[in-house]
Amino acid sequence: MKGKDKRLAELRDAIPEITPGEARALLAAGQASLVDVREPDEVAQGSPAGAERIVRGFLELRIEDRVTDKERPLLLLCAGGVRSLFAAENVRRLGYGDVRSVAGGFQRWKAEGLPVEVPKMLTAPERERYARHILMPEVGEAGQLALGRSRVLLIGAGGLGSPAALYLAAAGVGHIGIIDDDVVDRSNLQRQVLHTDASVSQPKVESAARTLHGINPLVEVRGIQQRLDSSNVEEVFAGYDVVLDGSDNFPTRYLVNDACVKLELPNVHGSVFRFEGQASVFWPTYPGRRGPCYRCLYPEPPPPAMAPSCAEAGVLGVLPGIVGLLEAIEVVKILLGIGDPLVGRLLHYDALAQRFDEFRLDPDPDCAYCAPGRPFPGYVDYQGFCAGP
Repeated sequence: MKGKDKRLAELRDAIPEITPGEARALLAAGQASLVDVREPDEVAQGSPAGAERIVRGFLELRIEDRVTDKERPLLLLCAGGVRSLFAAENVRRLGYGDVRSVAGGFQRWKAEGLPVEVPKMLTAPERERYARHILMPEVGEAGQLALGRSRVLLIGAGGLGSPAALYLAAAGVGHIGIIDDDVVDRSNLQRQVLHTDASVSQPKVESAARTLHGINPLVEVRGIQQRLDSSNVEEVFAGYDVVLDGSDNFPTRYLVNDACVKLELPNVHGSVFRFEGQASVFWPTYPGRRGPCYRCLYPEPPPPAMAPSCAEAGVLGVLPGIVGLLEAIEVVKILLGIGDPLVGRLLHYDALAQRFDEFRLDPDPDCAYCAPGRPFPGYVDYQGFCAGP
């Protein structure tokens, strides 16, 4: 007997085998976990419905993140039932108590007419582009596919929107909308890194789309060259998963907040002033705990004289890059459902002291816009509201 045949015989004596029909019955009853260990090009042709997919070469590294209950029966499937035997032996060493191999593998599964699905898979160029994401168990292929299905709206293609857009596009967020009615001015270039000197006098949304497609041609970019107001805000926000507010004026911030509250969208907020910046996530309907909205923090805008714009007071060009990237990180966390977003927390950054401080934000129980059970009071004259005493 050849060495490999002897080894297979030993494995079959040691590893219980189960027919595809038996495996399907256990899976359908919720009594087992099924893991397809084939290569991506094999899985792309079809895989058992409901299976986890972990390529054999990374099985030992990733199985504990994907299948956490080590007492639950674990069924391994390959193409013909051989690789799964070798895989089962190694998985047992990780502490899984009941590991079985599906006899005949996917070939027999398919031949018996059991349910098969063709999962959405990353293409070879996508695997190459997002390789460092795929290596992370918190992202992996499933997370990267989720990013590709996501839709993020950026309010403004300026100092905050520029770094956020660059990294969201590079990360593979599938659809990025940018609303901005302004054109590129040479004074923007000190901080608005989406644009180049050749873009001066061009619409910012056109310049942004050109830059983002250059970074990642797989991403769909929609430029909306309009001024956001109460007449178009709900139409513009429709279909997006997250709104990233990079605006630099109070009327827009209050409008974005109110629309996000009404539409139950997470509002990823950032703002900068000279050497200081802040970031938070305003999300009253955050799963698990109620978060505040922007009006809980600022029920009324400050007098205009107390809150000069960057055009009036100036801003360190690097600062929006830091705060915009903090916003981008929060967006990615929300889209992947990982980590602890800045809900109920305000992160303050002092560039001169090189220090971050965090402040707790509690929702206002009497907030006219986000308090539970309150009807939406409607949009207001935001220019008049923010210009008042």
